[in-house]
Amino acid sequence: MQFVIADDFWSLFPDALIGVVIAYGINNTLSDRADIAALLDGAVAAAVARLGSSEIPAHPAVAPWRAAYQAFGVKPSKQHSSIESLLRSAQAGRLRSINPLVDLYNAVSLRHLLPCGGEDLATVVGDLRLTRASGGEHFVPLGSSSEEPPQPGEVIYRDDLGVICRSWNWREADRTKLTAATTDAFLCIEALPGGGEQRIAAACEDLAALVAELLGGTTSVALLSHSRPVLVW
Repeated sequence: MQFVIADDFWSLFPDALIGVVIAYGINNTLSDRADIAALLDGAVAAAVARLGSSEIPAHPAVAPWRAAYQAFGVKPSKQHSSIESLLRSAQAGRLRSINPLVDLYNAVSLRHLLPCGGEDLATVVGDLRLTRASGGEHFVPLGSSSEEPPQPGEVIYRDDLGVICRSWNWREADRTKLTAATTDAFLCIEALPGGGEQRIAAACEDLAALVAELLGGTTSVALLSHSRPVLVW
């Protein structure tokens, strides 16, 4: 399998960085994990403290994503980047546990203030690609059964069957979501220019170490850029 970042993405965001953690053989079945709950609660408290009285849309971790969304033609006031949504949920006290793996990447996202996401590799068909939509591709969002295809030019993750995440990191597909049955996962962390290679590398290593330590299995880390647009595993 491989993950390919297309030229049409790089033409719009030539300096973006995409960190990838591949996890195999994990145990995501235990829903009552006090250790992971404590990690997430700590990350939430720290993020809320860092926010203080700041307006979330203008926060340095959020504002560049709003500009990026505008660059590919969507309204960031309606479609929030995953880091904006996560910070809003944390600040409002409504961030809930999903499952151990999702809770871990949410904790890492809040620790490093970078968008994180993930897909169940058993549900992915063909290669993973980060590209721009032609418009009308198949997409059913998380928790829904209705089609909500992307608009032309929208940044998307996709496989051979259709979109698995719309507007870069806004909304996940129901088909490839991480569940208790997930044993193999593709996890990604994203940074825009100014995010820093060291920062995203540290976030990836943090996530890989936590997954291996707390969920078992094996993990590997890769950092993709304009000069390295393909990962094969």
